[in-house]
Amino acid sequence: CAEWQTALVLLDAMGRAMLKPYIVSHSAAISACANGAQWPRSLWLFTAMSHEVLEPDVISYSAVISACEKGAEWQKALSLLDAMGWAILEVDSINYSAAISACEKGAKWQKALALLAVMGRNGL
Repeated sequence: CAEWQTALVLLDAMGRAMLKPYIVSHSAAISACANGAQWPRSLWLFTAMSHEVLEPDVISYSAVISACEKGAEWQKALSLLDAMGWAILEVDSINYSAAISACEKGAKWQKALALLAVMGRNGL
């Protein structure tokens, strides 16, 4: 059983045991899916957080943006980066770097350069 599968099984078991879901549990599962080349599952888990009345934090966003980067899903990565601003979360260099890498993998170097410029303006 791959690490991402184990993470999903444990997350499911928490739900069946009626344990309160935590952001950290979801973020860990998102990361495990990303590391297992399962970016669509990472995105699904991130979206599912709102159904469990969990507000994603910077770590959750970092995990899912990294998943998008690994899947070369630059548009989703940029959308999530924008969503962080709407959620009033501080975008850090990790988030920008993952989004830049997603743009690079998607051959969108202009977008990557624009993000680098934003990072510079924000002192990152």
